[in-house]
Amino acid sequence: MDNHFEMGLEELRQKLLLMASRAETAVNDSVQALMQRNHDLALKVRADDDFIDQFEIEIDEMAIQLLTKAPLASNLRLVTVAMKVSQNLERIGDEATKIAKRARDLSQEPPVKIVLDLPRLARMALAMVKDALDSFVQRDSAAARAIVPRDKEVDALNREMHSALAQHMMEHPDTIARCLHWIVAAKSLERIADHAKNIAEEVVYLCEAQDIRHILKAKAADSPNQ
Repeated sequence: MDNHFEMGLEELRQKLLLMASRAETAVNDSVQALMQRNHDLALKVRADDDFIDQFEIEIDEMAIQLLTKAPLASNLRLVTVAMKVSQNLERIGDEATKIAKRARDLSQEPPVKIVLDLPRLARMALAMVKDALDSFVQRDSAAARAIVPRDKEVDALNREMHSALAQHMMEHPDTIARCLHWIVAAKSLERIADHAKNIAEEVVYLCEAQDIRHILKAKAADSPNQ
């Protein structure tokens, strides 16, 4: 029974890693489509989202089967956390699809003449996703905790881009619709970082049996900088 359970856990882990790879590719491709005005690549990202959705369904089914066989409380936590990781990866795929939709629409419009470092925002968000998944695979609570504060850096860069686009819209009202597409794309990247933070918090729960989500929210609310 234990060997069978361990094999099931390894299969679940491998499926999660494949799903994570798909989600990361979707984000990278959607940003590339946006920056390069690549209409066909944007359409491909939207079509490929079905694969990510299917991964979530398969992982949920595998997890439910494993839950009936989990011999220890730590195993129960591992399987339930794996399901939550899958949910966050699916939502990352959804955000990539949103960016791809904006890329598709913008590819058919004149470019907005403003310098935006969206690739940097994407790199920061995807680095958080990768590190959160690494902490899950390695069950590294300290690494997971270190990821959580990085979300503030992504938030700050998103705000900078939002302000720059808002200023550009005031100065060039004819670009409002196009600038709004860029604002939505940046917000999607910010949400991807949020999902990475969620994964990291779940890893802490997995390793320490401690839910830090509301603790961190309470500390943030009490901070004088908020």
